[in-house]
Amino acid sequence: MSIIRSIPVDKIIAGNLVKTSELAIVAEKEYSTNGEYALVVRNVSECKIILDSKTTDRIKIKAMTKVSIFPDKNKIDEDWDVLDLDRGACVELVHLNQTWFILSSDGLKIW
Repeated sequence: MSIIRSIPVDKIIAGNLVKTSELAIVAEKEYSTNGEYALVVRNVSECKIILDSKTTDRIKIKAMTKVSIFPDKNKIDEDWDVLDLDRGACVELVHLNQTWFILSSDGLKIW
């Protein structure tokens, strides 16, 4: 299991300095976002992604395996406790006003 990150960058998220990378490949059973622009999840049977609004305000997630996405608070799109993605699916989320919203999706997710 591993996490491969691109070149380190500093971002300001919600007024806080976050040391992160733009891109990460995640091969872990569980992972919390840390300000990345995009995640690719692969080489693990399934993965739980926790959206951390303290470090992340916008993220794209590409699933190359089964991925379950959980908000750190409230619900995704004010309705969903979890967002399940199958292999090949991709979703972009943004955190606004204490809620995670789906901005775009390729439509391959399972609810």
